[in-house]
Amino acid sequence: MRIWKLLERKNSNYSAYSQVTALFLGDSITHGAFEVFRGEHVEIDQIYDHEAVFHNQLKKKLDRVFPNAPLNVINAGISGSNATSALKRLDRDVFPYSPDLVVVCFGLNDAGAGMEGLETYIKALENIFQRMNDKNIETIFMTPNMMNTYVSKLIQDDLLLSIANNTAKIQNSGIMDTYMDAARQVCTGNGIAVCDCYAKWKQMNEGGEDTTLLLSNHINHPTREMHKLFADSLHEMILF
Repeated sequence: MRIWKLLERKNSNYSAYSQVTALFLGDSITHGAFEVFRGEHVEIDQIYDHEAVFHNQLKKKLDRVFPNAPLNVINAGISGSNATSALKRLDRDVFPYSPDLVVVCFGLNDAGAGMEGLETYIKALENIFQRMNDKNIETIFMTPNMMNTYVSKLIQDDLLLSIANNTAKIQNSGIMDTYMDAARQVCTGNGIAVCDCYAKWKQMNEGGEDTTLLLSNHINHPTREMHKLFADSLHEMILF
């Protein structure tokens, strides 16, 4: 990948080249949200851990490989956002930073619209990728994690129980699978590399792993340990 060559070049002659920048465009997963709870001033509040989020873990891994070229990371994740809302904020949150790489991760909130929202999701992704290609920005689409497959007994709040019931239906009915299949096809059509973490979650689930236990909020936010899967997958893709 181009970003590998840029980091290698900067590392070998750090005074001759500008800093390498990777920008991460996504929803609450990218934003760094983990546990959720009923808030005082908002309906649902979240715990953010920017040390554990996958792109910070990735930065540390790449910085060890390229110690003279520390990666500049920009977090453009916004909790609750989806591909459609992200498309509207590209000129504010992405292009002013002239990133060398953009990692896009959407699908969890988009799938909440059901099959009726699939075409909207597809068109938004197509437009995002087309705009990245127009500006010759190297882009990776990272598929997200699975959502819960059952409602955990650890969830007590009525509102969170309602959300967990809905996300379990989306996951178990095949809606989330359909969204991910569509996203992969959009990537193929636009020449976008795919870091397919969703496929790894599916493989774990089909192998008997209780993937709901791997969600810090028991709904849709991966645990800190599972953010390592995202970081490792991106690291492998960039380097090899």
